[in-house]
Amino acid sequence: MRKKIKAIQQLTIPQFEAQFPNEDACCAYLVANRWPEGVRCPRCGADVTALKEQFRWQCYECADQTSYRFSPTVGTIFENTNKPLRDWFRVIHMMVTSKKGVSALQIKRVMGFGSYETAWSMCHRIRGGMADEDFQKLMGIVEVDETFVGGKAKNRHKNDRFDRTKGTGGSGKAVVAGAVRRKGNVVARVVHNVRAATLTQFIRESVSTKVSLICTDKWVGYKHLRNEFPHIAVDHAAGEYVVGAVHTNTIEGFWSLIKRGMVGTYHKVSAKYLPLYVAEFQFRYNNRLNADIFGEAVRAC
Repeated sequence: MRKKIKAIQQLTIPQFEAQFPNEDACCAYLVANRWPEGVRCPRCGADVTALKEQFRWQCYECADQTSYRFSPTVGTIFENTNKPLRDWFRVIHMMVTSKKGVSALQIKRVMGFGSYETAWSMCHRIRGGMADEDFQKLMGIVEVDETFVGGKAKNRHKNDRFDRTKGTGGSGKAVVAGAVRRKGNVVARVVHNVRAATLTQFIRESVSTKVSLICTDKWVGYKHLRNEFPHIAVDHAAGEYVVGAVHTNTIEGFWSLIKRGMVGTYHKVSAKYLPLYVAEFQFRYNNRLNADIFGEAVRAC
């Protein structure tokens, strides 16, 4: 029998309200997560002197004639904003505990912000913090696939339509390539096309050469992988989806989260900001078994 995975209890709203009743509690949490071994200067890393004003420090090593004063938000996405830290924390909590994401319009309604642009800007700043460029290359059994994100050409304005005779079903859509380790992390990136050179470069950057096996479909862009990696493909066109341990069901499940989020939550995402949305879904997926996903998000920001 398949072993049942124990559900991870995330931070609930009552727990959030009890843990962060005011701005000072939020500042203390940020300080503890940012400098777990004690506050250091964000510029030079030297010891600092605490000022009388709470959550303010001064470093005398950064300049000969003067000193550098800073707060817990310096160098983070929270710096130079007119929103209190508690509002930022509440928005982060909403984003990380919503499996398919939460729209900026919904955040505006719940938080009572005066404008949609405020909520939209906060969400994008948080997504930027979630983008993990220092990931470890995937090992074990890895599934690789690509998907197309965007509306059909026939539904666009006539000035933005593509010639359907010059492309496939993905003509005019954005391309997202992904690689996921079985029962592990996923790496997803927006790429320019699905040509062999592009996909191979993505796999080189995402997958270790010591990988046990790479599973893909029969797309021609993967035909040269066997020259560098152990590679087996399943032929979906022939009705072949699972052959022993060879399948792409895990990465397809990740694509379903993105597609349902795009259609059901965000409704419309521009190609310019698509990498930020992909980073958000990647962050949530990679921390799906992390009981402190909120703290991980705060540390990333």
